[in-house]
Amino acid sequence: MSSPDIWNDREKAQQAITRLKTLKEIVSPMQTIQQALEDLAVMAELADEEGGVDGEAEYSRERARLLESLEKFELDAMLSGEDDGRDAYMHIHAGAGGTESCDWVRMLLRMYTHWAESRGFKLETVDMLPGEEAGIKRVIIHVNGSRAFGYLKSERGVHRLVRISPFDSNARRHTTFAAVDVTPVVDDDPDIVIADNDIEMEFLRSRGPGGQHVNKTSSAVRLKHIPSGIVVHCQDQRSQHKNRQMALSLLKAKLREMEALKRKDKQDASYDEMGEIAWGYQIRSYVLQPYQMVKDLRTSYETGNAQGVLDGNLDPFIGSYLRMQMTEQSKTN
Repeated sequence: MSSPDIWNDREKAQQAITRLKTLKEIVSPMQTIQQALEDLAVMAELADEEGGVDGEAEYSRERARLLESLEKFELDAMLSGEDDGRDAYMHIHAGAGGTESCDWVRMLLRMYTHWAESRGFKLETVDMLPGEEAGIKRVIIHVNGSRAFGYLKSERGVHRLVRISPFDSNARRHTTFAAVDVTPVVDDDPDIVIADNDIEMEFLRSRGPGGQHVNKTSSAVRLKHIPSGIVVHCQDQRSQHKNRQMALSLLKAKLREMEALKRKDKQDASYDEMGEIAWGYQIRSYVLQPYQMVKDLRTSYETGNAQGVLDGNLDPFIGSYLRMQMTEQSKTN
């Protein structure tokens, strides 16, 4: 990085900076954990020599903090995929269930927002279509943070909710579904080139709340990639130009993911479809009545603290999924 010639090739310079940042994100936590281990060893010796309840309590608190740091480091160490270090686009779509399903999308958006904020990530709404009566039909958010895609890729699939519906006057139990998809942000990928004549662009009036600017100007952008048929929308930026930039970024992400599916011999899978958003395709069940339980159907990890999960405590589910992936990869290698 100290070489004066590094900026002669801006693309290589940017790759070097990204690589350096990734290495620092690995080395720095290791150094912190090593220092914490040494400090904890000293604290244990002092607690043994001096005795007392206060010393033991302080040792227990520091030990709990260290274990939490080790768990987070373990998660980070499992993210070694090509795109794992990137930002992410998260798409949440309502499925079977009408208004109940739209409310489920709202709940999932809240869950992922709380999880992202707990990690210090920044969220930006790309597109949102409100439900006709309540909730959200679909929403796309940009999650900006280190390894955002690596973490959130575990959330792809259909999520099933069982509860007493607040929209049912007879207070009956309802089952509803929503689909989650996650793609990496790949603006810096030189292999993805979109020709101007391959795009159909349409400017629309933005939908939903947002004041006079949103409702009275044609700032929303709809892009269709003619060769692939992929369509993207963006309406939540403040200007037509920003919406167009975000829509192009989203289109690049979808094209990159489509190519990845082809490389895995999944040409028959339509990119925008994760099977029917209903029974038989779910990856995780959230049961709120008659008992409380959240269970991942891929890893069998479950917890009775459903409200904690809906408040953003997703790391145990993410960790169990990443461990399962590592096990499967080791069997094929």
